[in-house]
Amino acid sequence: MHDSINVLGGELETCSLAPKTGWFRDGCCNTDARDRGSHTVCCILTQEFLEFARSRGNDLITPAPEHGFPGLKPGDRWCVCAQTWQDAVEAGVACPVVLEATHEEALVACDIELLEAHAESAE
Repeated sequence: MHDSINVLGGELETCSLAPKTGWFRDGCCNTDARDRGSHTVCCILTQEFLEFARSRGNDLITPAPEHGFPGLKPGDRWCVCAQTWQDAVEAGVACPVVLEATHEEALVACDIELLEAHAESAE
């Protein structure tokens, strides 16, 4: 597997291992052709964003143990669908993003200036 590139042009960093996130559940916002939603934006979740996603039919709050999904809470880091994040920006409920852990594919749906405006420094 080649090294993935983040939106800043550097090596893609880990988004979250607890809970384990990503299309491949490898902790990174990697993607491939089967990832229709483009789970490429590493977000630091907020209650507003979680409620927005749930209102759009993407419930990230309710645990789904059968899928190994713990349910998410504010402060968790998660690879979110690029279009969902972009829609949240337009709705005024965008959550912070970690640019170093956001895959370059996110730029297909997201504006780099908006991502940078919502950037959280990687700590």
